[in-house]
Amino acid sequence: MNPMIKHIEVAISQLDVQEAPKGSNWGEPVQSYLKSVGITFPASWCMAFVYWCCKEAYGKENKLFKTGGVLKQWQSVNPKHKFKTPLPGDIFIQDHGKGLGHTGFVEKVQGDQIFTIEGNTNDTGSREGYEVCRRFRKISSCIGFIRIV
Repeated sequence: MNPMIKHIEVAISQLDVQEAPKGSNWGEPVQSYLKSVGITFPASWCMAFVYWCCKEAYGKENKLFKTGGVLKQWQSVNPKHKFKTPLPGDIFIQDHGKGLGHTGFVEKVQGDQIFTIEGNTNDTGSREGYEVCRRFRKISSCIGFIRIV
């Protein structure tokens, strides 16, 4: 991993953070992630986690749209930041249908897989999990990648 990718360093610092209680989409610091995108109630927080990490890393230079919605982010981000092939540091976007998505950071690309750091997941790979952890996913499971550096 490139040590110059600040948002990945921030994401790594959050590994093992969990909701309190588990399954609640709440508790600190999950509430801080949600608050960073203006959400003040328990909600799915994978996009809020990504936004918060980028805000911590880049402050006002954060290139992401302020939203807790994965697909809203994909639709709103500047098209020059959208890619079909992932690189370390990218933000992966998944579309699960009916307006539901999942996101996180690409830490490494190997063959047809990405190794990720994600919020609102768990060791079984749920998109409605309870913690920040490392996962791996097929590149083909993503509709695209957002590159902000």
